[in-house]
Amino acid sequence: MRFKIIGRITDVEIIAVGKQIKDLDYLRRAYGKGRWRKLKGFALIELSNGRIQMAELHWYEAHGIGQGGHEAQALR
Repeated sequence: MRFKIIGRITDVEIIAVGKQIKDLDYLRRAYGKGRWRKLKGFALIELSNGRIQMAELHWYEAHGIGQGGHEAQALR
C-alpha cells in the first residue's frame, strides 16, 4: 500500500537492534554495513486513495546511512 507521511512521527521507540532484526542480511546487502535499528512510531498518513488516517509505522535506520523504507503496520 502506497502512502505519504503527513507531519511528524511521534512516540518513536526502538524495537530491535543488530542481530535481533530478521532482515539484517538484506539491509547490509542493499544499503551497507551499519548499526541497524528497527523503530516504530505513529503519524498521520495519506493513502493512495486520498484517505488520511493515523497509523503505526515501522522502519529501519542506521547511523551514517539513513532510513530504510517505512511500513504502515496498524491503521487506526
